[in-house]
Amino acid sequence: MMRHGSTAEIVLRLLVAATLVVDAVVHFRLAPGYQLANPGGIGQGNLFYIESAVAVIVAAYVVIRGSRPAYLAALLVTGSALAAVLLSTSVALPAIGPIPAMYEPIWYFEKTLSAVAEGLGAALSIVGLIAIRRTASQPAVNKDASLSR
Repeated sequence: MMRHGSTAEIVLRLLVAATLVVDAVVHFRLAPGYQLANPGGIGQGNLFYIESAVAVIVAAYVVIRGSRPAYLAALLVTGSALAAVLLSTSVALPAIGPIPAMYEPIWYFEKTLSAVAEGLGAALSIVGLIAIRRTASQPAVNKDASLSR
């Protein structure tokens, strides 16, 4: 059982936040090169910038709150980013409205690093959600009643 504010819970928060920060830094660094393909439109580079900003915000949210909604937000960010990188590596996605076509069937260090961070972040977010669920389902101990005995 992980109690809110325990060392294990704080370490979990920091690990989830670290995976989000790694994801954000990689996407932020890659964004300019990807924007060159569509300089006037939304472009994949701008999507990378948006993803970076959201990942940083969610990382801060997880560190500050460590709540069920925080872990859920982390799972959504890391899980959707992992799904996007895996899908865009294996399937030639066509442009959908303002969203550019995305297909890159190669792996390189930064892409692999972000995918590993996203997968680890998703798994750790699930651990956080399970830990909070277990803690919430534990019966509360009435300290006053135990002291009066």
